[in-house]
Amino acid sequence: MSVRSAIETKLVDAFHPERLAVLDESMQHAGHQPDMTGSGETHMRIRIVAGAFSGMSRVARHRAITDLLKPEFDAGLHALAIEAAAPGEETRW
Repeated sequence: MSVRSAIETKLVDAFHPERLAVLDESMQHAGHQPDMTGSGETHMRIRIVAGAFSGMSRVARHRAITDLLKPEFDAGLHALAIEAAAPGEETRW
């Protein structure tokens, strides 16, 4: 299973989102470090709207997601951009 698919599955199971997009942005970071070739699903962006985030601060939302994805970080995920919102909150996407 790809990193992207694993992330999507975990987010759906944990947060039951109304909207979810997991974007691989690895190509945008090629060459930033000697071993960053743009392949390998090392840089991801998550855009998620879920009722589970209602009443949570932005930091708490990010912490909940990064804690859930610790195995992916341990396996080589280098960077994760998170855009998390509760239903009814404004998003830029």
